[in-house]
Amino acid sequence: MSLTASEKQVLMSEYQVHETDTGSADLQVAILTKRITQLTDHLKQNPKDHASRRGLLKMIGRRRRLLGYINKKDSNRYQTLIKRLGIRR
Repeated sequence: MSLTASEKQVLMSEYQVHETDTGSADLQVAILTKRITQLTDHLKQNPKDHASRRGLLKMIGRRRRLLGYINKKDSNRYQTLIKRLGIRR
């Protein structure tokens, strides 16, 4: 269900702001997006898994707050990030 270390490394290499970046908002949004995608697929197969649905909603809320922060700080970076991730917002 969760991301493996190798999957996180791939995401980190793609979305790092600088080479020692391990937790910028851009990177957190990318990781959350990957986890949200995986959990959405899980819930399509298991529609009665309400505990996972709650976790999904919490992740979506966290991603939304982070995207709002990025948009407030630098709207150009926000636009490029949502295009790269394929998020509609």
